Amino acid sequence: MSRRYALISPCRNESKYMRQTLDTVVGQSLTPALWVIVDDGSSDETPQILAEYAARHPWIRIVTRQDRGRRAVGPGVIEAFYAGYETIVPEDFDYVCKLDLDLRLPLRYFEILVERMEANPRIATCSGKAYVEEHGTLRDENHGDETSLGMTKFYRVSAFKDIGGFVREVMWDGIDCHRCRMKGWIACSWNEPELRFIHLRPMGSSQQSIYTGRMRHGFGQYFMGTGLLYLSASALSRIGEKPFLLGSLAVIWGWLRSALAGKPRYEDPEFRRFLRAYQMRALLVGKRRAIEEIHRAKGIA
Repeated sequence: MSRRYALISPCRNESKYMRQTLDTVVGQSLTPALWVIVDDGSSDETPQILAEYAARHPWIRIVTRQDRGRRAVGPGVIEAFYAGYETIVPEDFDYVCKLDLDLRLPLRYFEILVERMEANPRIATCSGKAYVEEHGTLRDENHGDETSLGMTKFYRVSAFKDIGGFVREVMWDGIDCHRCRMKGWIACSWNEPELRFIHLRPMGSSQQSIYTGRMRHGFGQYFMGTGLLYLSASALSRIGEKPFLLGSLAVIWGWLRSALAGKPRYEDPEFRRFLRAYQMRALLVGKRRAIEEIHRAKGIA
């Protein structure tokens, strides 16, 4: 059975973290068939580091984009991803992964993901779980089991094409998992020792502040189509996470500000109806049971 997978990594000014990611990918028990790294206009030592690794490993290919003058989370990251994706022939690979360069991966990470997808052909996308190092201990970033994590989106190529790929907007990494379920696929992640990776940049942060990152998340939820009731319940469920209450309020304010400004939403009414129905059911019976009900309705065991 073929196990060919391609990694595509958008990056910009990642010299602080990237060697850890590069080294743990180079050391993987199942080596990528190809790794396309898209330098999205870096102004630090990123280009030199990439050239160093590409010279040593023929399966690493560098794509260089012009500097747009700023870091662009969401649409900018996905534009950079597609700058790499468009250089490959997807059908040459069984799997494709959008991989960030601020991670430290366990050495059997991709081998185990492939094994899980071979065992269940309905899995469209999967990942392990992200942890952050704090004061000598590891803190779980608390991502749900019903999603693959945005910093390491491992996809079956056929499923990636079926859902239409990634949306070029904030919350692309939530929309894709809901579209998977809408089309009868499974999106999931596992919290097991051999699949736990270190996220070197905290979730929900930004180049400005963690509050900016949380407000951006609120906008992303608004864009995706999330209702205010579900958004508030989700934000308040994380009230005990740093920066505690203010972080949750920033998420809610990001949604409200977007609504008050009349910002556009994801232009797929069928998707938004599917999302709202799932969210209301999840509020009543919990995410796990709501997902199980969707799977049964789609004929997924």
